[in-house]
Amino acid sequence: MGFPIILVSPARPENIGAAARAMKTMGFSELRIVASDAHLQPATRWVAHGAGDIIDNIKIYPTLADAVDDVDFVVATTARSRAKFHYYATPEQLVPLLHEKQQWMGNIALVFGREDSGLTNEELALADILTGVPMVADYPSLNLGQAVMVYCYQLASLMQTKPVAAVSGQHQQLDALRHRISALLENLNVADDNKMSDWLTQRLGLLEQRDTAMLHRLLHDIEKKLAE
Repeated sequence: MGFPIILVSPARPENIGAAARAMKTMGFSELRIVASDAHLQPATRWVAHGAGDIIDNIKIYPTLADAVDDVDFVVATTARSRAKFHYYATPEQLVPLLHEKQQWMGNIALVFGREDSGLTNEELALADILTGVPMVADYPSLNLGQAVMVYCYQLASLMQTKPVAAVSGQHQQLDALRHRISALLENLNVADDNKMSDWLTQRLGLLEQRDTAMLHRLLHDIEKKLAE
């Protein structure tokens, strides 16, 4: 299973180096960067110390949408509630959720936002689930390198698990489910009910494979009935 770490518009090369070092320590190897060339500065390698192979193989993308185009499940980190998203998982809660996803998805991405402003609402909308680190301090902030280390440490067990060969097409079930639900809401003339639409969209990322398959069956029956 692929598990790329994605940094969106990182400004400080030291943070990129620290992220690469954390990844290397915990068994992650693929680093993607969106809209930044800060990794080209010497400070990146100075801080990366021993993780030069990760720096050498960084993949660059113009937008986050491009960076996750081949990803089956997107986890986005955020320090605060943004826009319409309300469902979060702590790093610890992500472990069993992503272990289950490993059984039927090809790759999962973990996305980190800008040092000063995080991810935009449009970027957060690309995520299947949001995650944040519970903080005790009055000013809840981790720098980028620290945040990557926290998640890589917590999720390191995923890199040690031998993935089960998924049945062809299973990894596309979640995306297909979103399209079917959107079409159904349009058909029922309730697509403008933002509260219901947002709730459905947000909850889909929490579904296990068998729940996703069962919901597909239910939607099929509903669609068939509406077509009569």
